[in-house]
Amino acid sequence: MLASSPVAPRARAACTFRATPLPTPCLTLQFHAVNPATPTRFPITIATRESRLALWQAEHVKALLEARGHPVTLLGMTTQGDQILDRTLSKVGGKGLFVKELETALEQGRADIAVHSLKDVPMELPEGFDLACVMEREDPRDAWVSPTFASLQDLPQGAVVGTSSLRRTVLLRALRPDLRLEPLRGNLDTRLRKLDEGQYAGIVLAAAGLKRLGLGARIRQVFETNTMLPAAGQGALGIEIRTGRPELVEALAPLAHARTWLAVSAERAVSRAMGGSCSMPLAAHATLDAAGILTIQAAWGDPDQPAPLVHASAQAVVADNTQAAALGEQVAAQLRQGGAR
Repeated sequence: MLASSPVAPRARAACTFRATPLPTPCLTLQFHAVNPATPTRFPITIATRESRLALWQAEHVKALLEARGHPVTLLGMTTQGDQILDRTLSKVGGKGLFVKELETALEQGRADIAVHSLKDVPMELPEGFDLACVMEREDPRDAWVSPTFASLQDLPQGAVVGTSSLRRTVLLRALRPDLRLEPLRGNLDTRLRKLDEGQYAGIVLAAAGLKRLGLGARIRQVFETNTMLPAAGQGALGIEIRTGRPELVEALAPLAHARTWLAVSAERAVSRAMGGSCSMPLAAHATLDAAGILTIQAAWGDPDQPAPLVHASAQAVVADNTQAAALGEQVAAQLRQGGAR
């Protein structure tokens, strides 16, 4: 469950967002000083998947925490989502399969925090768990990767494109209904290997993962959001903890990015209101401008037939996660009115 107030990425300060009347639209931050005494430094164990991208993300968080004096170790784990590669996630339990084992490690006390790609985190966390930190987002867009074709438009009719995302399936179908869309499972390196073996003319991946692993050169085209709308939370990292660990909330506070947290609160609210999971062909993406105006766009498509996409959007001045989530819920209501289910 999202915390009602993100913690600003500033050392020795906790931050809450409050909706206060403003003479001009802006995002008001109210800071409360933490005890000026040197904060307690304590060991932290990070639960992480063992894919190369997941380990990069965990090592990134580890380095940031160690720079603040915390001894940090990693607990690598293989999740069900990593093991089941012959079926799409929508048929075997959804993206929650990537976090269940990590949550078990938190519950058993073998780990203190779990680092996730936020788009893999279910919209409703189990009781006893909190999303304690959302970090600054990388590029949220999708990327076209192909050894032969510079863009999606360059593909010949009937070419095979790999993706196991229902969101990407309906968006690609809207752009190129003539293409053959085939399942693509596995971690990032596995997907690239299958592409290089010639199983696909091209594949669509999150740009963030490629950039984080230094594979940006593999990107032939980045899809602008008005062409391929990202998934809720795409490009952002979320850190999960057990409820009732205030010392961890304080330790993670400097890592949090308030603007990203507001945006993903709206995105995840759209998905939550639509009953979102990886079996939902839903896209949602929000941006926050300097005046505190949050703009969110969403799209839904029918994976079973080539029907037109349902689009919705809204914008408003927001000052906290609750207001951002309310805007996302408005967009979800628009989608349902337009025929999304």
